[in-house]
Amino acid sequence: MAMGMIKGWTAGWLLGASCLALASCAPAGNPYPPVPPPQPEVMDKPPVTTTPLIWQPGHWDWAGSGYAWTHGAFVPREGHSELWMPGYWAQTPDGGWSWQPPHWL
Repeated sequence: MAMGMIKGWTAGWLLGASCLALASCAPAGNPYPPVPPPQPEVMDKPPVTTTPLIWQPGHWDWAGSGYAWTHGAFVPREGHSELWMPGYWAQTPDGGWSWQPPHWL
């Protein structure tokens, strides 16, 4: 074997081994399935009440082994802001994942 071929093969082998080593050090991604897109829903007219109401959109919620759809509903406005935050997975300081349920900000 020519010296150039040996150097090329060695460099290629080292590059491949480095890539494998770096890939094994990369943090694992979120092990849970992505949150599905919202289901289409029809917003009925709000019920007539003396309490002001706000529409809480339908949303997916984690049910332990998969997502379950919760239909939208009118809820009392008191105690709710104007901003609805859908549920999401957040990485914890220990490298795990924690489900943050949908909520009003």
